[in-house]
Amino acid sequence: MDNRKALFTGADGQALAGRLELPAGDIEATAVFAHCFTCGKDSVAATRIARGLAARGVAVLRFDFTGLGQSDGDFANTTFTSNVDDLVCAAAHLRDTIGAPTVLIGHSLGGAAVLAAAHRIPEARAVVTIGAPADTSHVEHLLGPSTAEIAEHGIAEVLLAGRPFRISDSFLRDINQHDQTACIAGLDRALLVMHSPQDDLVGIDNARLVYDAARHPKSFISLDGADHLLTGRADATYVAEVLAAWASRYLR
Repeated sequence: MDNRKALFTGADGQALAGRLELPAGDIEATAVFAHCFTCGKDSVAATRIARGLAARGVAVLRFDFTGLGQSDGDFANTTFTSNVDDLVCAAAHLRDTIGAPTVLIGHSLGGAAVLAAAHRIPEARAVVTIGAPADTSHVEHLLGPSTAEIAEHGIAEVLLAGRPFRISDSFLRDINQHDQTACIAGLDRALLVMHSPQDDLVGIDNARLVYDAARHPKSFISLDGADHLLTGRADATYVAEVLAAWASRYLR
């Protein structure tokens, strides 16, 4: 397989960094992978799933959202809406290079982003969410007592997964104003919801809410035993295998 750097322009003119995982043989389809909140394109899940799909003929672009990883910009100035805009730009980059994405894949908040972005990427025929929240406001509980500090001062430094991030009040307003249920109901694409019953960060009830809000064709796959970040190699491999098999009828 071929792994190469990708660089493209985000909605606000910033440079976004990505990795393009290419199959060794013919490209059967292309996909975009949106990583989890504050993670990055090089997270364990993003890397292993993208490479697993590339081994099955699917070229996958995984990229860093604005202000994260190797992408330019200030994370404190980003919102869920700006993440969706970044995702649309990633799809446009693929469209201009090897072909527009047929499949959109999102992990955690990245799953919410692909649901919101799908209607702006007409070539996408299938959407896959992995451990995604049913409502973007779900992210607020991760901020804990920092929410009050953000409301008072307009911005605060929050420790997430052991790393400090500056979160602004505009981010909070945005996740609480977004109508995710309407996005899911109007998806008009095949949907695969993947979620672990043991997910202690985004509970399994979120999968039910996403599934119930969507129209057919839709499917649910339980990632029994997996943690939220899919840190187990076997879990990421399983996701790639099942995802490729499910999406095969939508890829070409």
